[in-house]
Amino acid sequence: MATRQDLANAIRALSMDAVQKANSGHPGAPMGMAEIAEVVWNHHLQHNPSNPNWANRDRFILSNGHGSMLIYSLLHLTGYDLPMDEIKTFRQLHSKCAGHPEYGYAPGVETTTGPLGQGISNAVGFAMAEKLLANQFNKPNHKIVDHHTYVFLGDGCMMEGVSHEACALAGTWGLGNLIAFWDDNGISIDGHIEGWYTDDTAKRFESYGWHVIPNVDGHDFEAINKAVEAAKKVTDKPSLICCKTIIGKGSPNKSGSHDCHGSALGDAEVAATREAIGWKHDPFVIPEDVYAGWSAKDKGAKAEAAWNEKFASYEKEFPDLAAEFKRRMKGDLPKNWKSSTDAMIKSVNEKAEVLATRKASQNAIAALAPILPEFVGGSADLTGSNLTSCSSFQHVSGKVPGNYISYGVREFGMAAIMNGMALHGGVLPFGGTFHMFSDYMKNGMRMAALMKQRVIYVLTHDSIGQGEDGPTHQPIETTAGLRYIPRMDVWRPADSTETAVAWVVAVESIHNPTSLVLSRQNTSFTKRTDAQIDLIRKGAYVLAEAEGGKADVILIATGSEVDLALKSQAALKEQNIKARVVSMPSTNVFDRQDQAYQDSVLTPGVKRVSIEAGVTDFWRKYIGLDGAAVGIDTFGESAPGGALFKHFGFTVENVVSTVKSIL
Repeated sequence: MATRQDLANAIRALSMDAVQKANSGHPGAPMGMAEIAEVVWNHHLQHNPSNPNWANRDRFILSNGHGSMLIYSLLHLTGYDLPMDEIKTFRQLHSKCAGHPEYGYAPGVETTTGPLGQGISNAVGFAMAEKLLANQFNKPNHKIVDHHTYVFLGDGCMMEGVSHEACALAGTWGLGNLIAFWDDNGISIDGHIEGWYTDDTAKRFESYGWHVIPNVDGHDFEAINKAVEAAKKVTDKPSLICCKTIIGKGSPNKSGSHDCHGSALGDAEVAATREAIGWKHDPFVIPEDVYAGWSAKDKGAKAEAAWNEKFASYEKEFPDLAAEFKRRMKGDLPKNWKSSTDAMIKSVNEKAEVLATRKASQNAIAALAPILPEFVGGSADLTGSNLTSCSSFQHVSGKVPGNYISYGVREFGMAAIMNGMALHGGVLPFGGTFHMFSDYMKNGMRMAALMKQRVIYVLTHDSIGQGEDGPTHQPIETTAGLRYIPRMDVWRPADSTETAVAWVVAVESIHNPTSLVLSRQNTSFTKRTDAQIDLIRKGAYVLAEAEGGKADVILIATGSEVDLALKSQAALKEQNIKARVVSMPSTNVFDRQDQAYQDSVLTPGVKRVSIEAGVTDFWRKYIGLDGAAVGIDTFGESAPGGALFKHFGFTVENVVSTVKSIL
């Protein structure tokens, strides 16, 4: 029968062998955290390898994702569908064992990690989702949402600013279901960290409101287990278990140094490590008694079966709630979704209100909130400016749950937390900030796109129209930058109707995030036909056809500049120039349409002029080298928005002149 040390050493062996075979990777962290992993995965983690999507499973996140062979070893050993052949192809093309854990590749990987600090921040989102769902669905004697989030993290995660943002909120929210294990090995890639990391981490987390267990021997099974048991008893605070470890433990010549952090040990050192830890098996060979000691299939099946019995009892007493829980965890839209949203869009179009698109967005949120109880809204301390809240929302306040979160001035933390909530399931997060400050959270937004998660960003004050706050707050290159993120849909709607459609499409887009880029200032309104409303969903459409025959020029505009395009069309008509106006609220969505539709909107051979208060180079793929762009390629200025539009050439006169210059 395998000992606990044998089980831990299996992680060491698999990790060093896979990294050595790939000649690439990070063996140090898996080897240093092997005992911690054995305690958590064999004695605390509630999971079922045969059903990685069991709703009430505990979530495990490897925030120090460079140590990916740790989680791959655990998934393989405990019985997930991750065969040894996948371990052998670690870091190779199309392997489920990617260089860093990637959501959607290996079963059991809850989130993509690697960008340090974001895994622990995702974990805060997972734990918050669990708390919010428990508040909504649990009833006396019926705790159907009741699980932990366990997370491993290293010194790098502790250094990254996003972890500070998210962990401070975790303490404020009292996430007692979150237990983090700090791999305190004193090493990063550059070497011993005392020259650049001298924080008193324990005191820092205590100040956040965490329950902190310091100075745990990360290689002592009983000490680790005792710490976990203590953490689980504290239900009103997240827990940080500070584990003193030796990086690369078991390696006779490289443990305790940065030499084993980010590169293979080398054949000689692998052989020496085998001798040192008493592992007498060939590479990628695991004895049956070790497999038996790790297997979680029977235990996991029993745990899920017990929960299924609980849920059946719950379903009998609360059938509507049970049905709603299943719908939300599956990610399905409500049955009345289409009829309700069609009616909403029709009503908005008939009202024909002249609004800032941020206000139109708030109206859409207010209309959608009763249909979507899974909504969890929020803002990074700009609720009154982003207009992301509505009267039906209950605001989270400290440890009191709700469905609207004031994240404070923590844009990056907000983005990473929303990713965790989306990955957990059962909630649909959206969060707002000034569009300019999306740069703070760009990597979190990119991670949402990489993981195909439905997260919605409400980005207001979208251009020089922001006005007096000046160039620090005026996006220039920002919209184009977001459009370049693969699988990110960016919408810059022109008015309330386009905004309503954009919101509906964003909610329906279950496999990608959406950025809603919205104006501070009022925009004009153009009433749409039913056919045009349907075409908004295609990302671009003909808003106003050229009068009197074939168009001489096509004006392509987005957002607040659509009104300028319409006024320019009228002025061009007076000079016998026939212009078609195309509104293109989402270039990303338009690019996915078939060629026939694209050609029907942007007729080949007709000159084109783009009009958008942002960088001009982005538009070359639509206007070509023989077209022209009315835009802005410098930073803005501090002045009222109207004065800035005039100053930077967003005038009918300039558009007309630009059109004439290419005809």
